[in-house]
Amino acid sequence: MIRTLTPAPWPDYELIDTGDFEKLERFGPHVVARPEPQAVWDKALPPREWERLAQAVFSREAGPDRQTERGRWSLAPSMPERWMMRYARPNWQATFKVALSAFKHVGVFPEQAANWDYIYQQCQPLVAPKVLNLFAYTGVASLAARAAGAQVTHVDAVKPVITWARENMEASHQTDIRWVVEDVLKFVEREARRGNRYQGLILDPPAYGRGPNGEKWVLEDHLNALLKVCAQLLAPPPHFFVLNLYSLGFSALIVENLLQTIFKPAGLDCGELYLTDRAGRKLPLGVYGRFGG
Repeated sequence: MIRTLTPAPWPDYELIDTGDFEKLERFGPHVVARPEPQAVWDKALPPREWERLAQAVFSREAGPDRQTERGRWSLAPSMPERWMMRYARPNWQATFKVALSAFKHVGVFPEQAANWDYIYQQCQPLVAPKVLNLFAYTGVASLAARAAGAQVTHVDAVKPVITWARENMEASHQTDIRWVVEDVLKFVEREARRGNRYQGLILDPPAYGRGPNGEKWVLEDHLNALLKVCAQLLAPPPHFFVLNLYSLGFSALIVENLLQTIFKPAGLDCGELYLTDRAGRKLPLGVYGRFGG
């Protein structure tokens, strides 16, 4: 069944307002305004309130494409370019760096907190499960698995992102995550040939990307093949699998069809992730598919 899913509130994050293709968010003590292509409605707060609250505002580079993510930040005098924030639940917590990048991203996707909790819950009853996090970015999902006692392999094609993830591990007082800088498809194909198996697989592939040696990743062209190899890496139950996609061309029904066809799992959970602003509007922020047990 297709459903919608949002994380439980947490003190260090708030989606304040959305609209006019923008969103206003608080990360820890700082408020940022940045583009959001799916916020097609009007803002609830007046422009003067956005100006008062926003300490950093991202502006896209000039061009006809609303989807471009490259641009620049305008900062208030006291606004830092990087700071730390915290995620805490009763049984686990993480501390990680937030930084203003040239591509509007800040190093964390708050809607993914719903998946972080799921990953922790799936790992906790297992005995030192092997977990593979692909397209792992700055690694909060890796921290969730590690906090539950997993042996984590963290794979991303961008070396500075791996450095960022390592800093997050150290800030969270964790150790022994295995870091791999490599094209994801090449890595999983080699793991399959070696017969390696994992009790948990986590994937958050981008719409487009490049490997460290220029390998081209296009989501619609390569996702099906990648998932087929991942099916070879998934150990017998108990195990878990998490797939997240943020691409305007992909629906939860596509995720459901892919996972049902390739994995044939029991209890497949597919749907749409969202966050709610102060006015009660639900901002869609990607689709997910997951199963475990």
